[in-house]
Amino acid sequence: MSMTDPIADLLTRLRNAYKAHKVAVDVPASGIKREIVRILQEKKYVKDHTELPDHKQGLLRVYLLYSAGDVPVLKGIQRVSRPGLRRYLDAEAVRQSTFNQRGMTVVSTSSGVMSNFDAAQRGVGGEVLLRCW
Repeated sequence: MSMTDPIADLLTRLRNAYKAHKVAVDVPASGIKREIVRILQEKKYVKDHTELPDHKQGLLRVYLLYSAGDVPVLKGIQRVSRPGLRRYLDAEAVRQSTFNQRGMTVVSTSSGVMSNFDAAQRGVGGEVLLRCW
């Protein structure tokens, strides 16, 4: 069975694992998911990630990060651009997004997938994949 939105599946698995206070969550691997998880780890929203071999496409094991008192670091994560409605920001709007919102936005640009802070620094825009806080 094919999946219409694998990024939304990744976000839902992360949300559910944090609510259940899991240590780690396994996600079917893909290039875009690897980049999203790498950015989340770089910005300290998840602890770590590893790739596990599989007889299909491989699995991405994401280790979740909790603060003192077993409170999830990732308070919320939301899909912005989706297959039925793509959302794009130009370079100026990406730069302004670094001032106007809490948390972080992940943007798919012509230079690769990056956070809105990195995209603003490089002066590029692109498709807004998700927001997290």
